Amino acid sequence: MESKEIEFNKLVAKVKICERCVRMCHRKKVLSNENGNINSKVIFIAEAPGRLGAEKTGKPLFGDKTGENFDYLLNSIGWRRENIFITNAILCNPQKLNCSNSTPSDEETGNCSSYLKKTLELVNPDIIVTLGKHALNALKLIQPHKFILKTCVAKKIPWNDKYLFPLYHMSPKAINFHRNMNKQKEDFIELSKLVDSLN
Repeated sequence: MESKEIEFNKLVAKVKICERCVRMCHRKKVLSNENGNINSKVIFIAEAPGRLGAEKTGKPLFGDKTGENFDYLLNSIGWRRENIFITNAILCNPQKLNCSNSTPSDEETGNCSSYLKKTLELVNPDIIVTLGKHALNALKLIQPHKFILKTCVAKKIPWNDKYLFPLYHMSPKAINFHRNMNKQKEDFIELSKLVDSLN
C-alpha cells in the first residue's frame, strides 16, 4: 500500500496535466505541498484560486486581500497554515474576457469534482470547512445534500461520515455584502471550539 504522500504527489501530477476546462488549460493548477498539511483534521475548501492571489503564488488563499483576511481570521484563533489543509472546488483560476475573476460554471465544477473527492479521501479530515456557497454546492457532486449557506452557517453538520462547517467566504465583497469581519471572527471561534471538542 502506497503512503499518503506518494498518493498525494500522484494526484498533484495528474492535476498538473489536466486539460478538462478549455478556458483554464493554461492556468496554474493550485495543488501542491503549498496547500498545507495532508494529515490535518481540518480542511478548508474555497471556490477557486484568485487572479491576484493563488494564480500568482500557487498557494491557496494567499497573496491578495482575501488571503490577508484569511490569515487574520486564522491568527485570531491561534491557528497556522502549516497545521491545516486548504484547497478549492476548482483548482484553476476562471477568468472573464477582461481578465477579472469569474464564477466557475457547473461544468467546470464537475470537471474538478473527482480531484476534490480524491483530496478529501487522502487528507481524510474530521471537519470540512466550506468557504462560500459555491464550495458548499460543489460537495453535492461527491455526496448529495440540501444545505443552504444562509441557514447553516457556522453549524456542525454530519455529511458523508464527516462534519461540515459551512462559512462565508472572506473576500472583500463577501465581507461587505454578506458577513462582516466581526461575525466571521465569531464563526472562526466556533470552529475552534468544535475542533477542541473533537480532540
